[in-house]
Amino acid sequence: MSAGRCRFCETKLEHTFCDLGVQPLSNAYVSDLRQGENFYPLHAFVCGECLLVQIEAVVPADHIFDENYAYFSSFSDTWLRAAEAYVAMMTWRFGYGPKSQVMEIASNDGYLLQYFVKRGVPVLGIEPAANCAAAAQEKGVETLVRFFGTETAKNLVAQGRRADLLLGNNVLAHVPDINDFVAGMKIALAPGGVITMEFPHLQRLMEQGQFDTIYHEHFSYLSFGTVERIFARHGLTLFDVEELPTHGGSLRIFGRHAEDTVHAVTPRVAAMKAQESAAGLDRLSGYADFEERVRAIKRDLLDFLIAAKRQGKKVAGYGAPAKGNTLLNYAGVRTDLVDFTVDRSPHKQGRYLPGTRIPILAPDAIMAAKPDYLLILPWNLRDEIMGQMAGIRDWGGKFVVPIPGLQVLG
Repeated sequence: MSAGRCRFCETKLEHTFCDLGVQPLSNAYVSDLRQGENFYPLHAFVCGECLLVQIEAVVPADHIFDENYAYFSSFSDTWLRAAEAYVAMMTWRFGYGPKSQVMEIASNDGYLLQYFVKRGVPVLGIEPAANCAAAAQEKGVETLVRFFGTETAKNLVAQGRRADLLLGNNVLAHVPDINDFVAGMKIALAPGGVITMEFPHLQRLMEQGQFDTIYHEHFSYLSFGTVERIFARHGLTLFDVEELPTHGGSLRIFGRHAEDTVHAVTPRVAAMKAQESAAGLDRLSGYADFEERVRAIKRDLLDFLIAAKRQGKKVAGYGAPAKGNTLLNYAGVRTDLVDFTVDRSPHKQGRYLPGTRIPILAPDAIMAAKPDYLLILPWNLRDEIMGQMAGIRDWGGKFVVPIPGLQVLG
């Protein structure tokens, strides 16, 4: 991919989608307040030719997904339930069993493949972050510590391993070289095999003002129409699609070799393309007003936090997700407005949010501090968090959800 050009079609990037200034890496949590941090441009463009929304790869992927990578999927109960449901559905629909080979790209800590293992289905995880891979191995999930692309795919085929099911959740957006990645899936997929990929749906991001899902780990922001075009270039056909509630609204796409005829294209494919067209995603003009919506969300959050502090109220955060770091850094929120945040992951506790330097504590700190407001940063897990922290109502505490629009909930 050339600098300043679309990572799929090489068209010069000239159209701004959303400029969030300069920010630190969203998962580069700070351990020592004396240490410095690097800040990088976070400017999303929309390609005038293929309409792929993207940021430039200003940071190499191996600097992000290293042995200190702090995101572990298993610390979300909601995500675990979704993974188990997916395994049950795929096993029922496609009949995977002891003679099948399931591979997951970016398998993290084995949060999903563990459920195939329990069903006796052979699995292989492919995960570049060594600490996440080690956690997966402890669950009995065989894991290869590598980035995925054509080179890795060719090595697997040389070993006699091809996937009957090749899946990836929230990884397609994370790859800087999307052409090499999708070409690798073509190589690694067995004849008659199925690909599923899940990713946040660009249509929902735009409708709900979910700009906080833009950060340096997410190189691309995907519509069905653009993904279909990318897959088609590499000999893969999308034969089905589902809308999911995860991450504020996601798509699950189903792919196969273009030359295979085992799986017919369902009517949902045409329906999804028609839906995106109605929302303006098939033309450049449909992307024009998003940045102003982002600015309005920032102003509303700051108005609320400043007013709360002037009234002498305590404000704490819940969660230390990447999306929260984009939001807080873009808004310029520091400990003068949010005292601290909490997170269930011990890998984040005792550290500080990048850029904002807001301390991350264990969840029991909420009950000790009794804040008046709890700002939910992983808003996609709002219901789960409000259930876990229902005790704040005992002292009149309220929940604050910043996106899609500021809400204060009792």
